[in-house]
Amino acid sequence: MNVCYNIIGDLMNKKTIFIIFTGGTISMERNVTTKKNQIVDNQDSLVQDLASELADIQLLTHTYALKPSPSMTPSDMFELAKLTNDKLNDPTIDGVVITHGTDTLEETAYFLDLYLDSQKPVVVTGSMRSFSEIGFDGVSNLVSSILVAAHPESKSKGVLVCLNDEINTAAEVTKSHTLSLDTFKSLEFGPIGIVEQENVIYTRRTPEHKKIIHPDKIVDFVEIVKVSAGSSSLLLNLLVEQKIKGIVIEALGRGNIPPQMVPGVKNAIAQNIPVVLTSRCPKGRVLDNYGYEGGGHHLRSLGVIFTNNLNSQKAKIRLMMVLGLTDNLAKIETYF
Repeated sequence: MNVCYNIIGDLMNKKTIFIIFTGGTISMERNVTTKKNQIVDNQDSLVQDLASELADIQLLTHTYALKPSPSMTPSDMFELAKLTNDKLNDPTIDGVVITHGTDTLEETAYFLDLYLDSQKPVVVTGSMRSFSEIGFDGVSNLVSSILVAAHPESKSKGVLVCLNDEINTAAEVTKSHTLSLDTFKSLEFGPIGIVEQENVIYTRRTPEHKKIIHPDKIVDFVEIVKVSAGSSSLLLNLLVEQKIKGIVIEALGRGNIPPQMVPGVKNAIAQNIPVVLTSRCPKGRVLDNYGYEGGGHHLRSLGVIFTNNLNSQKAKIRLMMVLGLTDNLAKIETYF
């Protein structure tokens, strides 16, 4: 159900922002008995609280889901992307804001960033504290995100993530802390802008934009394997036995694995299973400059696909989408 809020002002000059609610902590309150957070339908209260802050913006709202973010599946993200795309194609809508739980917010934002091909702003936000907690950050995050979505300089920047008055790109941002209000960080280069009261200020350009990936389906049987000292081929071989469709390896350093894992990598590639390489380091990219067994150069020679400044969870999202287009390993590599 869509709801329209005509907030004070001249409708002829208003920007129209479409808000999609998906759940998460921003849509939670503490249960009076258990004192634990639980999902509630609080969108009306949230939006009515914005009236005094957004006098020149018309808000339309839609509840897509009321889920904690660990319950958001890749299929949910796909359907959300199609819904968002429909709203962006509406000439009466100037931008879209999506509320989301913070645990998987970066994955959904990145999925949208790869899928959507529109100049109109799309901003994903959420909160670290629930509606009934002291210092609830949901209202301020929502206000800032709406201001960003309505700002003319937010066009053609891809999907943005706005919390704690910082603006980050979906391609760069990650959740860096379990509790802190400023958890969402672009660790390598910092935010691209800030929100200062009613002002939206961009401080640097967005990175080179991505190739749009617009599949008719996604292949979500993809898993991440994290590498540590002494890791073996056990998990890789088990995944191959289970007919996995794709594997993301979160490797050591610049993209290296223990030699004991090499047979598992060879086994997967021999079965036409794409193996995508990322690093467990939070900053930096993988590179093929080590030639020993299990080193990056050796892995590339085996047919392992290298990412470019992607963490493992985003590489997984990208691989699931690309597998919806092709299972050809050479073609898959061109999308990374």
